[in-house]
Amino acid sequence: MRLARVVGTVVATRKNPKLEGATLLLAQPVDQAGEPTGPPQLAIDAVGAGTGELVLLVIEGRAAGTALGRRAAPVDAAIVGIVDPSGVTSD
Repeated sequence: MRLARVVGTVVATRKNPKLEGATLLLAQPVDQAGEPTGPPQLAIDAVGAGTGELVLLVIEGRAAGTALGRRAAPVDAAIVGIVDPSGVTSD
């Protein structure tokens, strides 16, 4: 699992049938300080995250699909949690 910040939404005019009704978001992986690490990832949203939110991102195909309850779905990344900013501390 990684931390990421949602940086946008993605609209698809055609999707795999197993992804019908799923929300697609663009998530930028970040380090603990909130600095970007690597390229943004297309992710399926399982929790109702919005642009600008800090989220937990699963980036492992089978685990991502399982987290969504869509086992055979062609998913590489899934947003599985929203980080509460009041609970984040820096050491």
